[in-house]
Amino acid sequence: MESKAILILGAGRSSSALITYLLQRAPQQAWHITVGDISLAQATERLAEFTVGKAIEFNIDNTEESRKIIRAHHVVVSLLPAHLHPKAASICLDEGKHFLTASYVSDEMKQLDKAAKKSNLLFLNECGLDPGIDHMSGMQLIDRIKSQGGVLTSFESFTGGLIAPDTDPENPWRYKFTWNPRNVVMAGQGTAKFLQEGQYKFIPYQRIFTQTTPVVVPGLGNYDGYANRDSLKYLETYGLHGIKTMVRGTLRNKGFCSSWNILVQLGCCDDTYPMEGVDSMSHRDFLNAFLAYHPSHSVEEKVCKAFNLPLGGEDITRLRWSGFFSDELIGMRQGTPAQLLEHILNKQWKLKQGDKDLIVMWHRFRFLKEGVQKEVQAHFFAQGESEINTAMAKTVGLPLGIATKLLLQGKLKSRGVIIPVLKEFYDPILTELKSLGVEFVESEITKP
Repeated sequence: MESKAILILGAGRSSSALITYLLQRAPQQAWHITVGDISLAQATERLAEFTVGKAIEFNIDNTEESRKIIRAHHVVVSLLPAHLHPKAASICLDEGKHFLTASYVSDEMKQLDKAAKKSNLLFLNECGLDPGIDHMSGMQLIDRIKSQGGVLTSFESFTGGLIAPDTDPENPWRYKFTWNPRNVVMAGQGTAKFLQEGQYKFIPYQRIFTQTTPVVVPGLGNYDGYANRDSLKYLETYGLHGIKTMVRGTLRNKGFCSSWNILVQLGCCDDTYPMEGVDSMSHRDFLNAFLAYHPSHSVEEKVCKAFNLPLGGEDITRLRWSGFFSDELIGMRQGTPAQLLEHILNKQWKLKQGDKDLIVMWHRFRFLKEGVQKEVQAHFFAQGESEINTAMAKTVGLPLGIATKLLLQGKLKSRGVIIPVLKEFYDPILTELKSLGVEFVESEITKP
């Protein structure tokens, strides 16, 4: 068996399951695996339990060194920050190497499609959790419904990275950081675009967290879903032109969105300017910086007045639990509002020893079959094992790992910049995910 060299870029929060999956199979598959990260210590830590694999320091901005390292491998799997993927992919294109990532396809990445196809290279994007498992599970059901004569009228899909019921029971948000905290703070920025009952909807950032959809997941409970990014671009991808409703979004526990909306409306998530006086600023001062002046009202009272909230209400309770009314110094010398917000939240929202996360994904399809209106719901949930071996890492990393294996086994024939919506991707990946504990539960309803 010819040996193959795999380069994994990024050893952060979401990398543990991917690295473990590939390392466990490396001896049998004759793979040589290198884990590269800007922090050599972090890359080394990910290999601690294994006798195979190599950790290296990797900085994509050191172009010549990066090129040399990539040249020595057959395939690159990237968990770098999303904005760095096009740079890594461009080097892969020059060096004739396949490239796989879980991140959304950017406009820069799209521009590499023609050249990747010409070089017989697979540049697979959106092969993680969301985007990723949502695409594959959705397309599998869409293709099945169509093959059985159904005509789809509606597709809704929501995914949430939450915390397990027994984790941090006093946490009123029912949320902690299970992936890049900056991405959480910046989530929802831009305009959400979707289709609802035949009408195009465009929801700007300042209203996203006020226009939520109630979602009931069997056996798990009630959630709120908010529209995320551009759902309209997937109409063509999913082959759903003519459908009346098409929305993809994010799940949160009840109450999260109303409290997060306070931070959005105040301007705490703004990343466009540096704040002054940061080195002497407390948590309370940070929140107060966005509120109107009053000679005697407390910060709590001013928040309540600004948003017409009761002083003892749930929103104030969530803000207090997160430390926003504390006199503790932030502990930064400089930063934008978004950077300071992330730093404050990380003190309370960082997963601690013994914490476990929870992933919930829910789809609802409505369709006509032989003149009868029908509905199929499908959901899965996954709970993390620890603060390191998280469900987020598992559901982001395993699809990437499986796709890498299939590629090196010669089972993936598609080339160019693509996402995993074809049968050659979703059938084997979802089948193996099921064997690894990621399994959808379906229920069908016939409407009267």
